[in-house]
This record gives sequence, C-alpha cells and structure tokens, in this order.
Amino acid sequence: MPDLPIPTAHTHHFSIIGGGPAGLMAAWLLARDGHRVTIYEAGPTLGRKFLRAGVGGLNITHSEDLGRFIMRYGSQSERLRGMIEAFKPDDLRAWVHGLGIETFVGTSGRVFPKQMKAAPLLRSWVHHLREAGVEIRLRHALTQIGKDGRLDMMGPDGAFIISPDRGPILLALGGASWPQLGSTGQWASWLSDCGITVSPMVPANCGFEVAFTAHLREKCANLPLKAVALTHTDVLGNTQTKRGELMIADYGIEGSLIYAFSAQIRDAIYKYGKTTIYLDLAPERTLQQVRDLVARPRKKGRSLSRHLASVLADDIVKKTLLFEYLERDRYDDPDHIAGLIKHLPIQMLATRPIAEAISTAGGITWDELDEDLMIKKMPGIFVAGEMADWEAPTGGYLLTACLAMGKRAASGMARYAAKSANSI
Repeated sequence: MPDLPIPTAHTHHFSIIGGGPAGLMAAWLLARDGHRVTIYEAGPTLGRKFLRAGVGGLNITHSEDLGRFIMRYGSQSERLRGMIEAFKPDDLRAWVHGLGIETFVGTSGRVFPKQMKAAPLLRSWVHHLREAGVEIRLRHALTQIGKDGRLDMMGPDGAFIISPDRGPILLALGGASWPQLGSTGQWASWLSDCGITVSPMVPANCGFEVAFTAHLREKCANLPLKAVALTHTDVLGNTQTKRGELMIADYGIEGSLIYAFSAQIRDAIYKYGKTTIYLDLAPERTLQQVRDLVARPRKKGRSLSRHLASVLADDIVKKTLLFEYLERDRYDDPDHIAGLIKHLPIQMLATRPIAEAISTAGGITWDELDEDLMIKKMPGIFVAGEMADWEAPTGGYLLTACLAMGKRAASGMARYAAKSANSI
C-alpha cells in the first residue's frame, strides 16, 4: 500500500464528526488525496462499536455474487447500488489487505480477517491516518446542530463551534443501537428541529420476545438451536424460508437466522401486533420420513423424548422446544407430532429494545440527501453510515455499506470544497 501524502498548505480542510467505520473511511480517502482532516469523536477511543462487533469474529463483507449482495439491502438496494459498485466487497478486501491484514472466506461465504479480530485492523487503520497527518480529537462531542449548519461542540477545553464555512463537514454519528458505545441517536431530534425529515429509528438485526414457559427458558436459555429452517410470511404476503442457527434467550429468540428475517418480522409485529414464524426442526428430512420415524413402535418403557432421538438427533433444545408446544393428549398422534417437528409455530410478540439491537433502520430520508450524501438544506454538511434510512442483515453487509457510503461522502466533500474555492 502506498504511503499517504502529507497535507500541504494548498489543500482543503475537512471535519468529520464520529470515529466509526464510515467516518474513518472518509478520513482515509481525503487524507490519501493530501487534504487536511480532523476527526472529532465523543468517546475516549475510535471505533468502539466496530471493536464490539468483532468480539465474536469480525465479519467484514461477503463473497457472494455482487448482484445478490446488493439485493440484501431490500427496499434501499437501488439507493445503495452505485455506492457499493464503486466499493465492492473485493475492493474492501483489497483495502484491508493494504492495511496488512489477511482475510479468508468462511464456509458460509462470509469474509473474515485471518486473526478473526477487529483490533489489529483498527490499529493499522488509525496508524495510517495519523501518519497522514489526520488530527484525531477524542472526547469531543457534538451537542447541537443549528439551522444554519453550525455545530455546537464540547471538548475537554470547553465549548466551540464548527461551521461548514471553514470546510465541508461529515456527520457519521451512527444510529441508535448500543448507545453505551456512542450511537445515541440524539442527532435525529436536532435535525428534525432544523426541518430535516428523519424516519423514526427502529431496531434491526434484533431479538424478539416470545412467551416461552419458565421451564423452557431455564433449561435452554443461551443455548443454540442448530440446523433448523425458518419460514415467515411478510406483510405483503411473500413467504420465505432459510436454514441456519438460532439462540434461545431468556426473553425469546435471537441469533443469525432470526436477524436475516428481523426486518419483515418487525414490520409484521408493528402492523398486526404479533406475527408467527414456523421452524422446521428436521430440515434434512421430508414430512413423510419424519412421520415414519415417529410412528415406529415405541419400546416398552421408553419415553417419547427418547423415542424422538432418531428424528431430532437427541438435541435437548429441539426436544424441549417441541414439548413446549406438544399437548400431552397428542403424544400418541404421529401425524400431529411430525407436523409440529416440520412446522412448529412460534408467535413473536415484540422486538427487543433498540438499545440492544445490532443496528437500526430509519434515519434521514433519502429525499433530504443529494447524490453525494450532502443534506440539501444544509450545504456543506454530509452524512454517511447508519444516519441515512437503510438497513441490512448481518453477514458483512452493514460494514460494507458504511464504508461505501464513507467513500461516496468523501468524494462529494472534495468536489464541494473545490467548487466552493473556485467560486470565491
């Protein structure tokens, strides 16, 4: 990777509010082109949510076909298409390699750093930013946004103001999940007061509350439910089925498979007050195969739970979940038991609080932004990342889009600065 140039007196100055992936990517690209950049971060360190997301293994992107990849962004796929095509998953991997971090593709198609951790990548990233002359000001928080675009800031030495008059500003403040790491979502009310339309932020990639019995919660809480298929019908009547893994939580269900459906389950709950998912506990077998296994004569003295071991692989979570919904007077009904194993209805009652979600949906509506992600009513102020109204499932899609948006915003900021300089 080539060394980043040192800024000169003839370059423009750019302010970035927020030290997450979107903001850091914009800083990287602007510094690469020799511009002066200052990052203001409210917390004591950069990339706190990024580091937290990498605790279980940092998933940076996905290796699937680009067309399929882009469709993962649902109703906002076309909004994000150009940005992602300009910073494709392969480009992201090449950029990570340039930071000295090797990557590999997992069996699921997800892409990970070889060390499976976020910290080495972030350290290298920040090191190169500092080497390029990027000024990083920690514990500097945004406290208000004025209608004229002036930003009230508070740092260790007191209050001060940043204005787009001194150079373009990027707001990269995140959504409203994991507020303890900095993404409080306070900016939404400030921008709304300035006449900017902001869609209410709601949880994405979240867990859901289920009225499980105390017995099931005590026996299975925090245990994985592996090798199942989930089916759900969305508010438009479209039915989708996917295989994967879930986790039984003390409040209900969470995990990667439920996150893949979280947007449509959430929307159905908001519309109807509740919705039902269906789990196939034996997706590798047909209904008839399961029925035949269940209908075999039970050995004398053998419990139904032991008898079902051949169907459910003696999986304690699957068996406990099945008996949660199997009435005792149907224990001798192989058709009913097989039907439940293949199509177990679980009613989802509510999303978990937004603070617990992995990410958020909602934010500044796209009509308020131009093609370069500048707020139309606030010339010189740009946004990137979860501040805009989009969402994506886990699997590397969130990070890829945040970085791609940071790239688009950086390009737009540079063009805006050049145009402003030429008009003077």
